Amino acid sequence: MSDRTPDPRTLEFWESKARDIVWPSGLVIDGDRSAPRDDATFEHTSPRDGRRLTAVPAGDTGDLDRAIGAARRAFDDGPWPTMPPRERKHLMLRWADLIEAHRDELALMISLEMGKPVEEAWSIELRAVLATYRWYAELADKELDESSPVGPDDFALITREPVGVVGVVTPWNFPLTLAGWKIAPALAVGCTVVHKPSDLASSSALRMAELALEAGIPPGALNVVPGRGSVLGKHLGMHQQVDALAFTGSTQVGRAYLEYSAKSNLKRTWLELGGKSGNIILPDAPDLETAISTAAWGIFFNAGQMCTAPSRLIVHRDVADEVIAGVVARAGQYSPGDPLDPATLMGPLASLARVEQVQGHVTRAIEDGAEALVGGAAESSNSDSSGAYFPPTVFAGVSPDSRLAQEEVFGPVLAIVTVNDEDEAVRVANNSDYGLAAGLWTSDVSKVHRLSRRLKAGTVWVNCYEEGDLTVPFGGYKLSGNGRDKSRHALEKYTELKTTFVHLT
Repeated sequence: MSDRTPDPRTLEFWESKARDIVWPSGLVIDGDRSAPRDDATFEHTSPRDGRRLTAVPAGDTGDLDRAIGAARRAFDDGPWPTMPPRERKHLMLRWADLIEAHRDELALMISLEMGKPVEEAWSIELRAVLATYRWYAELADKELDESSPVGPDDFALITREPVGVVGVVTPWNFPLTLAGWKIAPALAVGCTVVHKPSDLASSSALRMAELALEAGIPPGALNVVPGRGSVLGKHLGMHQQVDALAFTGSTQVGRAYLEYSAKSNLKRTWLELGGKSGNIILPDAPDLETAISTAAWGIFFNAGQMCTAPSRLIVHRDVADEVIAGVVARAGQYSPGDPLDPATLMGPLASLARVEQVQGHVTRAIEDGAEALVGGAAESSNSDSSGAYFPPTVFAGVSPDSRLAQEEVFGPVLAIVTVNDEDEAVRVANNSDYGLAAGLWTSDVSKVHRLSRRLKAGTVWVNCYEEGDLTVPFGGYKLSGNGRDKSRHALEKYTELKTTFVHLT
């Protein structure tokens, strides 16, 4: 759960900074800020109020080829992969220091671009970004090679080498955190990177790359090319000079990247995809009030736009009435508001198109017989009717097999399923094509071990939710993807194991 620290800065403070913000105007390729080949841009409006933010430079496949070529040269002939690891560490730490110096600016860009409350962008997302780059920077010179005891007449080395050029494709919901989970370990081991950010969060990614150049990251080591995902994403996935690709996004697009890999050079393709996480509350939860408040926070944080969101609340019938009443009562605390107001707990969705999609899920849930206890229809903010606001929505009486219980909504919509015992709770939780995360609330330590082993999810939070640390891996089972972000295990995605076997003569 968030350790949100109140920000003493006011709405007026952030509005003033917003008026003065300078948006990036060029692609970042081979150490330079350059316009797209045909000077193409796309207009970006804020989900806060529908106002125009900037004209984002839109690269095409030719621009992407330039970026991949720069990354290829930087890997094959440049200093980055051959640089002593301690020097890579120092440059990445210098970059992190610049990120911290520009923390207000980056948090504001995120908030204006995709609607995250600026206080949470500053205190949660940027905190995670800084921790990620610093952690992997420190790890850069601490990974050791191995030798194998093959006998007295032979000597064998097992070394890790950077895989090469890494394509990174990221979404808008945590635009800098999710990018950092991929870019930081790739750079730390000596790979070079081409980043295709989401159209809804390109400016903050470009600004991060500009700061990398200021920090002294060599030309071509990090390149950022925004543009149409359907065009650039496919081109990146099909490109013969890209050695590995890391993607966070929908399962549908993840499937396409596997096809692109098969049709091109069999590049390693790492996927962090969707989720429909089950959050189980049993009668012996150690603190039912905390379980209730966390269940509400978990689904409404970031307006429910999280792959790990506990969107299925699976509650034992003995405490169902109390839990449901508590979640509904707390939903009112998350009434959507201006993301630049530090008091706002939930801002708008990322776009008006997202509002339509979430509304479609809600309408189908009602058609399927679920009971909307609160919310259920798009609304305007108090200040402006053109923002992408959607209210906290809670459904009870949800069938485990219904569309609401099976489909990822990616919005502030909670489906509550009541169960009779812990075995049914586990069956309901596992009744999903996804397997990214799960929650479990119980004070019985034996039950913790027994049930967590049965839950088919990459992360199981016990008596908490959304807690974590960079030392632990993150990723999913089933249609939630493959590979792991975070921890030392992430380095496996960006390195090759080489055996050197020497016969001693």
